[in-house]
Amino acid sequence: MDTALLLNVEGIKKTILHGGTGELPNFITGSRVGQPMHIIIGNMFKLEVWEILLTSMRVSEVAEFWCDTIHTGVYPILSRSLRQMAEGKDPTEWHVHTCGLANMFAYHTLGYEDLDELQKEPQPLIFVIELLQLLGQVEAPSEYQRETWNLSNTERMQAVPILHGEGNRLFKLGRYEEASSKYQEAIVCLRNLQTKEKPWEAQWLKLEKMINTLILNYCQCLLKREEYYEVLEHTSDILRQHPGIVKAYYLRARAHSEVWNEAEAKADLEKVLELEPSMRKAVHRELRLLESRLEEKREEERLRCRNMLASPVPASHQGTHHRSDPSAPAGQPGTGQPEDGLATSGSVDQDLGVTS
Repeated sequence: MDTALLLNVEGIKKTILHGGTGELPNFITGSRVGQPMHIIIGNMFKLEVWEILLTSMRVSEVAEFWCDTIHTGVYPILSRSLRQMAEGKDPTEWHVHTCGLANMFAYHTLGYEDLDELQKEPQPLIFVIELLQLLGQVEAPSEYQRETWNLSNTERMQAVPILHGEGNRLFKLGRYEEASSKYQEAIVCLRNLQTKEKPWEAQWLKLEKMINTLILNYCQCLLKREEYYEVLEHTSDILRQHPGIVKAYYLRARAHSEVWNEAEAKADLEKVLELEPSMRKAVHRELRLLESRLEEKREEERLRCRNMLASPVPASHQGTHHRSDPSAPAGQPGTGQPEDGLATSGSVDQDLGVTS
């Protein structure tokens, strides 16, 4: 076995356990390496030292790498993500809105005792890596379709308006699930960029504004898909940090209305009027709709009470009476186009003054 300082890189030692074949692959920036796990060379993988290790290897080689703590500080966060994937969980769930590092600060734990301990007291680590010999294992950037997570920072920023516009187009076509996916992809791009900025400074706030616009567009898709409680979650998250966003109050009011939270819906609509008096017509329409639905619900409850007090229905007639479900969402008036002028505006968010 050959032990040597690797490529004059401080804090790394390599031991070849099984020699590889051929010459070193041409690892240009953007090359994709690995199976079953892909690493994109030059794309700032969470544990950047792995790129250094891999680019020293030949196909079919197995090597052991000793890495000092200067290279392994973020390993506990990476390990957490890999463990979650092994458990069938999604470590990149977009609505958490944060990367692993931000999650650690938010919750003070990675969820695994050994990783918490390693996070507190970093230790040198040993990695055993095999570069498998499979067709297409080392692929140039032009040889595979790159997903948003493996784009460069510049490419991510360029992708955002394209994804946003495609989401708006799909929304207008009534393809709400597909539109949701486009908004989600754009949000992931921006969240990744935001983690590289200092919170609450100018560039961070600029990205935050773009993210909030996309989240609220996503919430409009959720309303169409009758995912009302998720709308409440996302809009409330936004308003805790940015209490002046009118569209968040408006969409939350509509979600509250759909789940029969009368007081909360009215309070949010009153806040909309306070912040944006020009939306008086839209607010009054929502209040009328809410009151109409509540009256229908009260009438059905009165009918149910009368039926309970009436004589028992003969067995031969039981099960023949049908009543509308008071918990079912009321139909929206009009043609079925996106509400509040969204169909005529050509944009998901024009009616509330949010820039597309």
